[in-house]
Amino acid sequence: MKDGAIGDIRMLRCYWNGGTIKQPVPHDGLTELEYQVRNWYFFTWLSGDHIVEQHVHNLDVCNWIMGGPPVSAVGMGGRQMRVGKDYGDIFDHHSVEYTYADGTKMFGVCRQMPGCEPLVGEFAVGTKGEADVGNAKINAGAASWEFPRRRIAAKGAGSTAKNSLAPNPYQVEHEALFAAIRSDKPHMEAATGAEATMTAILGRMATYTGRTVTWEEATNSTRALGPEKIVDWQTKPLTLPDAEGLYRLPQPGLIREV
Repeated sequence: MKDGAIGDIRMLRCYWNGGTIKQPVPHDGLTELEYQVRNWYFFTWLSGDHIVEQHVHNLDVCNWIMGGPPVSAVGMGGRQMRVGKDYGDIFDHHSVEYTYADGTKMFGVCRQMPGCEPLVGEFAVGTKGEADVGNAKINAGAASWEFPRRRIAAKGAGSTAKNSLAPNPYQVEHEALFAAIRSDKPHMEAATGAEATMTAILGRMATYTGRTVTWEEATNSTRALGPEKIVDWQTKPLTLPDAEGLYRLPQPGLIREV
């Protein structure tokens, strides 16, 4: 794909649609700070919301395809199924339209709703074809390609089939890291990791506010989500429950600051 198999990129889609991956712990006997830290996944100031904690991996792939992060985002989100005081102040779905510097659009969708159709992956559409990046497949006529998968050799007398063993991608990335450490060679991925995280935060800002947010605006934001200083477990988080124990959710259209 990087060599031009699908032509110029015209549009990207990526998804992390699945169920809830964390279960809340009881509040009994805990200070508010202890409770939120133990339930870190459900509080934006600790997890970043699931668009940042989980969907970031898909967004990272799209940034790799485009060679850098987007310049703006607009989207919508909310909480429909995961309601109640046990689930903090994060959404259970986000849908974001990102725009890159050359005008290319990328649509990032993430949802944590049990019982709904799952989908995790990244897809690119080009002038000559398309790619299912997560499954390592390219559909582009004569340039079509698929990464070799692990195949089981056929059984039976006279069989000439052989095992085709594709490397495990997680093993490969660990071997590259370990080799760099042992040979004292640079292996810097901090910048791309930071850009992917900021891309997810940009999307969250767009869904929380309900308006277009630019990369410059997001990266220059000085808004703090957590306490300035944590002294002990009695320190109060900035996000506190109301009299009924419910945490106030972001209100798109009313919350304007990022």
